[in-house]
Amino acid sequence: MDEGYVLRVKGLSKQYKKGVYASKDVSFDIKKGEIFALIGPNGAGKTTTIRMIATLLKPTEGDAEIGGHSIVSEPDEVRKLLTYLPDEAGAYKNMTGRKYLQFMADIYANDKAQAAEFVKRAEQICDLGDRLDDKAESYSRGMIRKLLLARTIMPHPLVAILDEPTSGLDIINALEIRRKIRSLAGEGMSFLLSSHNMLEIEYVSDRVGIIAHGHLLETGAPNDLLEKYGAHNLEEVFEKAVKNSEIR
Repeated sequence: MDEGYVLRVKGLSKQYKKGVYASKDVSFDIKKGEIFALIGPNGAGKTTTIRMIATLLKPTEGDAEIGGHSIVSEPDEVRKLLTYLPDEAGAYKNMTGRKYLQFMADIYANDKAQAAEFVKRAEQICDLGDRLDDKAESYSRGMIRKLLLARTIMPHPLVAILDEPTSGLDIINALEIRRKIRSLAGEGMSFLLSSHNMLEIEYVSDRVGIIAHGHLLETGAPNDLLEKYGAHNLEEVFEKAVKNSEIR
């Protein structure tokens, strides 16, 4: 593994039929403790790229390495180093929050002691208190999302992949989750995020990648991109980056 880098994406492409790519020649890297976000509209290639990195889709071309392990030739090793929270994920509603965390910890952990450690960490992360003993069917969307974030983070992965981590949440719950992500990054965890919420991305991310029509058009720190494009926000950066690519 290159020193300092936990994820290296190299020419990653997914072709669903001849000449039609959902993602084409995408390359970027993520350092230890860094939060990297992919931004773009629906159909831009964000989710396809993320699912390839998470080993749920096999690339047509290219590769990515997590902790020095290839998603193409070593997917089992990669899965030991990352966790993935899809936008559409849900918890088992007939389980209490605590039982759900215990169930997931038993899947992640190597033994009972490690599983107990994971559950303890998850309980602290979600901060649901006594509500953990209630069934998930009684939870609000914000509570479910906190539970799922805790499930994703509890094994302390090298890279956590979060797709729309605060989608549909109110301002207070969204802020709590963003602050938790920043706190965990400060402890050395790395994140790959995908979101439509440009304000959220400006707030939480160290670097962003702008993707459209399957192509990664630009990468950089939010402030650097604002300055480069003479923009007031990332929405304007995105608009200008896409227009520039169409001119070329």
